[in-house]
Amino acid sequence: MKLIDEYIDYLAGVKRFSPRTQDVYRRGLENFAKSSGSEDDAALVASLKPVMIRNWEVDMLDKDKGDGLGARTVNLNLSVLSSFCKYLMAKDLLLNNPVSQVKRPKVSKRLPVFYRKDAMEKYLESTNMYADGSVLSLYPDAVPLVERKNRQTAEVYGHVLRRMIVSMLYSTGIRRAELISLNIGDVDFSRAVMRVTGKGDKMREIPLVSSIIEEISLYLKTVELMVKSGRRPGEPLLITPAGGRLYPELVDKAVKTELGTVEDIKGRKSPHALRHTLATELLEEGSDLNSIKELLGHASLAATQVYTHNSIAQLKKVYETAHPRAKNGGNNGD
Repeated sequence: MKLIDEYIDYLAGVKRFSPRTQDVYRRGLENFAKSSGSEDDAALVASLKPVMIRNWEVDMLDKDKGDGLGARTVNLNLSVLSSFCKYLMAKDLLLNNPVSQVKRPKVSKRLPVFYRKDAMEKYLESTNMYADGSVLSLYPDAVPLVERKNRQTAEVYGHVLRRMIVSMLYSTGIRRAELISLNIGDVDFSRAVMRVTGKGDKMREIPLVSSIIEEISLYLKTVELMVKSGRRPGEPLLITPAGGRLYPELVDKAVKTELGTVEDIKGRKSPHALRHTLATELLEEGSDLNSIKELLGHASLAATQVYTHNSIAQLKKVYETAHPRAKNGGNNGD
């Protein structure tokens, strides 16, 4: 439909939404159009009434009639439709937003998945690529293999790249899309910072610890040997074995492959869990929420507050060191 196409173009050109987000919005709107029986733009606008939207919501939640979607996904689709209605209001095609009159399903609060610090340290130690801080120790033949470009080259580079992906995500807390979009010139080695373009094309700088700076430097030298030429600042920081920019599926697989070898890392293994892990560690080490918010590129403090969860061990530690009764062994006296 023309209205949906125009709206997606608006999201791409004005809002600068990613292709993946644009696809989510398109699918949500097309789903509503199908559910309401709208065959053209006029019918679509006419169907934007609370009762029609409520019926759509019920169908999405109904496991027998519809897709049996979870409350979180249904809320996402309602938000998509609400945003579309606001767009139509700006074009004087709607007088008000009918989605605001529809009660949304309750979403249970979901704590972010994160890994314990000792488990991540175990992974980093077992995959350490440095000896004396300068050469590959895990793969001592990496340089000549890269120069020969044979089957072993791809295997060695695969190890180096996967480790690099996990190290970058864990050390900086950046999103998967932000990692993929990084260029060589985004790393300022002299200032030890990295420029990251986040949601809405918002730029922020992230400090880099010495270990990740060294790892990035070694990685770039390895790639230069592989492509047999210098690389320009505008080229991708991390590249696939074929020399192209990374893509979501490759990043996801790299994280699953690498963390899948660590016995102490349980549950879902994803780029976002590494982001949660860094945020949790920073909070437990005493960093304030505002600093974590800036590091992660959150638009509001509310998004960062989800990391205020603590493990039982951490709560017990706080209790034993701060609670007055815990200090005197539980006695009521002075």
